[in-house]
Amino acid sequence: MLVPTVAEMFASGQTPEVLFWVGCAGSFDQRAQKITKAFVTILDKVGVNYAILGKEEMCTGDPVRRAGNEFMFQMMAYQNIQVLNNYGIKKIVTACPHCFNTIKNEYPELGGSYEVIHHTTFLQQLIDEGKIRLKEGGSYKGRRITYHDSCYLGRANDIYEAPRKVLEALEAELVEMKRCRSKGLCCGAGGAQMFKEEEKGTTRINIDRSDEAIGTGAEVIAAACPFCNTMLTDGVKLAEKEEGVKVLDVAELVALSME
Repeated sequence: MLVPTVAEMFASGQTPEVLFWVGCAGSFDQRAQKITKAFVTILDKVGVNYAILGKEEMCTGDPVRRAGNEFMFQMMAYQNIQVLNNYGIKKIVTACPHCFNTIKNEYPELGGSYEVIHHTTFLQQLIDEGKIRLKEGGSYKGRRITYHDSCYLGRANDIYEAPRKVLEALEAELVEMKRCRSKGLCCGAGGAQMFKEEEKGTTRINIDRSDEAIGTGAEVIAAACPFCNTMLTDGVKLAEKEEGVKVLDVAELVALSME
């Protein structure tokens, strides 16, 4: 699978309609790389004119800003904005809610204004436009799926419907956890907690959340964030439920269900 870079397209006088912002997790984390591949497979099948920055993409700076290093954040942000503006990028799609939130809401005041779309919203648009064709009686028809709301997608950006609409298009049986939508519980990774040891307490948040998801009786826990995916996968492993419960990104579910 050949993924075009913006630099290559630019050299031949083209610009992509959509820049796919891969993000650090999607680039370097082995589990999240599968989400990246699934999403690219969908883009290829549908014929979206897209490209990635490749080596020119730096971390958006979300973790360092959340951890309190404002100086480092601004350095990283300015570098990214310079690259994006040089290429005249207008539309960005990303599979990471942290990248999504930072580029959409925090880059404009530093001079970077773009149309930023989370991949679940993008997938919903492609399904609505009839561009994504799903298999008859697809892989997930009638199967129980519960969806975990990512903090940065849900509470921070009010995106609750898109991922659920995508899951409904798969004709799955969507079962909600008690704490969902605006009352959803964090997976425990946000605010750069992903990269540090937890403080003293009685339970790890991810175990609490994973148990809640397993308790719905769902065979699949659908996530829309690479951090959430890691935390929930760890929780399912600890509960020794790996045989019966899979943690998958919404894009992976769609890629597996396409014609």
